[in-house]
Amino acid sequence: MKIFISADMEGISGVVSMEQIDPGARDYERARRMMTREVNTVVEAALEYGATEIVVNDSHDNMDNILIEELNPKAALISGSPKPLSMMQGIDESFDAVFFVGYHARAGTAQAVVDHTYAFRVISAKINGKPMSEAGLNGRLAGYFGVPVAFLSGDQNAVACAKQELKDPVGVVVKEAVGRNAAMIHPFDVVKERLRAGMAEAMKNIKTFEPTVEKGSVELEVSLSISGMADMALLIPGTIKKDGRTVIYTAKDYMDAYRVFRAMLVLTSGIR
Repeated sequence: MKIFISADMEGISGVVSMEQIDPGARDYERARRMMTREVNTVVEAALEYGATEIVVNDSHDNMDNILIEELNPKAALISGSPKPLSMMQGIDESFDAVFFVGYHARAGTAQAVVDHTYAFRVISAKINGKPMSEAGLNGRLAGYFGVPVAFLSGDQNAVACAKQELKDPVGVVVKEAVGRNAAMIHPFDVVKERLRAGMAEAMKNIKTFEPTVEKGSVELEVSLSISGMADMALLIPGTIKKDGRTVIYTAKDYMDAYRVFRAMLVLTSGIR
């Protein structure tokens, strides 16, 4: 059984602030260890319940956060950035399931630790009119290859977003957010038991999960924080303006939509 893990940092159990998630910040090195520990818990449970091959894609910021020297040696790690498929680099039709570890809620969600959607300048990203978190966007890329999302961990609203946007993955709440930079944090022994219980459920029912698939053409709608960013996104052929800071692109399929979204992020970086 082959498992793909995409691991972010904002949804890791002990993480609540920018002082933890920004490389070079006060508690970043500590957060890296917490992230690696949480990924290891998921890897170990997957192996215990029958996984034979595991690929972990580091999916936070510069995507070189997970400590390879502390990662379970039975998992392969994709590290570094940029990567063509970003948070989903390495996904293809050979995998049996996708697990999202340390994910967060979509931009604008109340009571959600460091809510955003790929970049803080994205106010919203919609697929065929439906607002998406990173779980929804990335889960649809897995679905493009026919692979279901079976598991997600994060705060309560990260789990809620995934339940709304995907086909009912197992969701594990590892902390209870009370604001953008505050949460009820539990000792890791408690978190570990929650993760293991969720993994047991996901792995035992792995054949029952369904991929989330967008069939045919796909409408991508992205709202950005300032109008100049929308102007830059218009450099992508076929993109049109909906309003001063919102653009729409009609893609031939989901892979096309995902790549255009990634291109929009690159084009709008650094615009003031």
